[in-house]
Amino acid sequence: MKTIHAIKCLSIRAYLAERGLYPTNDNSRYGLYLSPLREERTPSFKVDYLQNLWYDFGLGEGGSIIDLVMRLERCDFAQAVRLLDNGERTHIPSPVSSSVSPSVSTFRTLFDMPLRHPALISYLSSRGIDPDMAFGYCREVHYAINGREYFAVGFRNDAGGWELRSECFKGGVSPKHITTIDNRSDTVIVFEGFMDFLSYLSMEKQLQTDVAVLNSVVNLPKAIPFLDRHTTIHAFFDNDEAGQKATANLKRLYPNSSVIDRSHLYREHKDLNEFWQTKQHRQPSRPHIVPKRKQVMKM
Repeated sequence: MKTIHAIKCLSIRAYLAERGLYPTNDNSRYGLYLSPLREERTPSFKVDYLQNLWYDFGLGEGGSIIDLVMRLERCDFAQAVRLLDNGERTHIPSPVSSSVSPSVSTFRTLFDMPLRHPALISYLSSRGIDPDMAFGYCREVHYAINGREYFAVGFRNDAGGWELRSECFKGGVSPKHITTIDNRSDTVIVFEGFMDFLSYLSMEKQLQTDVAVLNSVVNLPKAIPFLDRHTTIHAFFDNDEAGQKATANLKRLYPNSSVIDRSHLYREHKDLNEFWQTKQHRQPSRPHIVPKRKQVMKM
């Protein structure tokens, strides 16, 4: 019988391939798979080829090949070790999909234009956002719901979708994705939402590092290829369970990089935007919270 250490060294990549599971995004260091543990359309199951570990972002769980077999076979540690030691080829069943009828969308995007409506400028100001900082990253998006027309501040993602915000509306236009800004820096700042990003710009007045706005922490797996290029990651996530979990995931994914949790700077507030609004009422001067590196910004 192989030792436990030897069994843990069995390739997770090979184990999945023998069972007909292959990555949808692959390189020499890791692969992103559709999770074998649940149904999903966007791959969020990462296999680290170098460390031979897996992590399912949707479940917030991961581990060794033994942990994976325990989950797949619904067995205990000893049974999983026996299956791997014997080299048994087990069938991995497809997750059962839930029968939910798709809803008919009544949302329609009409057009976008430079941000200029006074109501939207006023809304940004009420959130503590410097409109001059927002002009370069946001657009005025006009849309219709049930035939009635509206407009909102629009923040475009890398897939062409929009995050929309106004005094009366919070939503988005598919496809859902992250937004990245590449300044060719080895440092990246990661935000949960674009209001936090705009708050940072309003404080710092310039941007010289790279940026990733997740537009929802569930999009963290989509940011991995971009984050992989950086040696230092500053995380500005919300002070809630989801934000803490996302920061922990970053530290787990990048043990050899410098992942810096910046949420302590606004520990008594829900997020950076709430902190910034409060800060403006108390103290007009801006805090310097992240060291910058001189780079040329490219969108």
